[in-house]
Amino acid sequence: MTERISFTQEDCSETGYAMSIAGRVIVLKQSSLPEKCQNSSHQLYFCSGGNGSNSNPIGRSVFTVSLADGERIRWNRSDVLGILKPHLLPDSARLHLSQIRPFGVVDQREAEPKYSGYSFLPDGRYSAGVWLADEKEAMEYIEMQKDYQHRVMICDRNDFCVFEMLKGKVIYPSQEVIDKFLLGQQDGGMNIKL
Repeated sequence: MTERISFTQEDCSETGYAMSIAGRVIVLKQSSLPEKCQNSSHQLYFCSGGNGSNSNPIGRSVFTVSLADGERIRWNRSDVLGILKPHLLPDSARLHLSQIRPFGVVDQREAEPKYSGYSFLPDGRYSAGVWLADEKEAMEYIEMQKDYQHRVMICDRNDFCVFEMLKGKVIYPSQEVIDKFLLGQQDGGMNIKL
């Protein structure tokens, strides 16, 4: 995909204040960016939350991670142009996105991770895996990545694949195994590994 000069409203699947932007890749308005950051790669951020990230927000703070350099930055909701159409996300930004752990999760220093998450581009390229502490973090990682990545894989500590999604569709394990796992969680037990 060729580098764009800038992203516009036409490149967004949704704009305005009526939608939630938390957990999505957002486009910032060019006018909100510092002069030295006027290319399209500096317009793309992953929104991790904040009072301004909700639909019809009561606050204005939007917490983000830059998909150009990984820096965490707070913006105002008025700086947000909209949610980027997933197919327009450049490969370099997809690789940066794949390295973001879910927010509000266990500190890596406090728990030994049970899983690692990987996201792949269509040509097979990927960045190093992201450590995930437990099943909840693994599911949140999948949710973050599924709309933007060609392939998402979760592996256990022995690097065996326990979950795989291709083009947004689960290919491993089967739906039957997933249903049993979810039923086990509802019953308070963890009968089946992710």
